[in-house]
Amino acid sequence: MRDYEAGFRLKEALVNLVFPRRCPVCDAVVPLGEGLICRQCVSKPQYITEPRCRRCGKQLREGEQEFCADCLRRRHVFDYGYALYDYQSMKKSIYRFKYGRRCEYAAFYAQDLYRRLSHELRLMEADAIIPVPIHRSRYRRRGYNQAELVAAELSRLTGIPMYERLVTRSRKTAPQKELTIQERQNNLKKAFNISTNVVKLNKTILIDDIYTTGSTLDAVALELKRHGVGAVYFIALCIGEGM
Repeated sequence: MRDYEAGFRLKEALVNLVFPRRCPVCDAVVPLGEGLICRQCVSKPQYITEPRCRRCGKQLREGEQEFCADCLRRRHVFDYGYALYDYQSMKKSIYRFKYGRRCEYAAFYAQDLYRRLSHELRLMEADAIIPVPIHRSRYRRRGYNQAELVAAELSRLTGIPMYERLVTRSRKTAPQKELTIQERQNNLKKAFNISTNVVKLNKTILIDDIYTTGSTLDAVALELKRHGVGAVYFIALCIGEGM
């Protein structure tokens, strides 16, 4: 394991010499040896902390609350999950990561997830990490699935195996951000398929970039539970405000 880690760090250093790493917050080149984020931006990400919703992980205003208004109004298929950042503080970063080919951001996100949520990840006792898939047409156009990049890094840090081909997106759907909650749910019906036998998996963690209403995660969780998975949790990079 030590040889693997040493080799990984050497390879990472060589790649960084040829393709300088950019700060995930401001997008400036990070000086060699400074880390994954520039010193000026270390304090800029706003993290979700307690109190947070016990179902979706949104930041709550009152410590006496257990659930946000959204989770009180509707029932989710996933069991529960967590988000790392407040969306407003990192929305430009996520946009560049998702659409601007800033794939190197994935290492920072995963390390930040592991540093902030390692206790929660251990309590989940998951058998698998599963990135939320994108449709093959979007994959061809973009060249990568941003959730898969984060999932791969998090799998390396935690030792939890990643199953990137277990769930596939069989139907191209309209962008969720343009739809109401009901439209989102209808939009995602029969959008996901399970490509292999998942009976051996008891607990899984879905990885996604942004949590909005949870409709996408619910749709994937529904298929996993239909195929025998006992519990489905999630980790998202960003989430909006709760109430």
